[in-house]
Amino acid sequence: MTDSTASAAPVVRRAVLADDSALGELDRATWSTLHSVQPRPQPPYAPFFNERHTPQGILVAEAVNEAGERAPAGYIRVVPPTPLACNAHVRQIQGLAVAHWARGRGIGRALIRAACATAHGEGANRITLRVLGHNAPARALYEAEGFTVEGMLPGEFFLNGRYVDDMMMGHPLTP
Repeated sequence: MTDSTASAAPVVRRAVLADDSALGELDRATWSTLHSVQPRPQPPYAPFFNERHTPQGILVAEAVNEAGERAPAGYIRVVPPTPLACNAHVRQIQGLAVAHWARGRGIGRALIRAACATAHGEGANRITLRVLGHNAPARALYEAEGFTVEGMLPGEFFLNGRYVDDMMMGHPLTP
């Protein structure tokens, strides 16, 4: 891989059903208690897309991988937090993953920016997320992109033998 392909900006697009296998593999490869409260996925693996998580709510970043091919490098799930009309002005990030080979290349930042732009384009004026308190890299990235801590649930989860805070962050969406 040349320096130009390593530093090329990722292309962010809406997910399609054909992404199911690649995104499922990415999700399993990046699973960690640093960011997930769900148990580690075990075979047989469920499809990545289902009735709750459709391609419509997922943005995919593509970048050039180690083999010099354009491939899914990450994804972000951005959906309405509830089905309530009184909450329709908000979108929530409910998942963000970046492939190990693509880390440090601006993929997460590109996905967050695309999520904010997409949410704003859909009429949302606010975007929120929840992040585990011990996930310092993710919190720093969100803060660098304008998110602020709006609440905390101390010791909300028990992971790897210790209690972990659940942080709620939000960001206003302005033109």
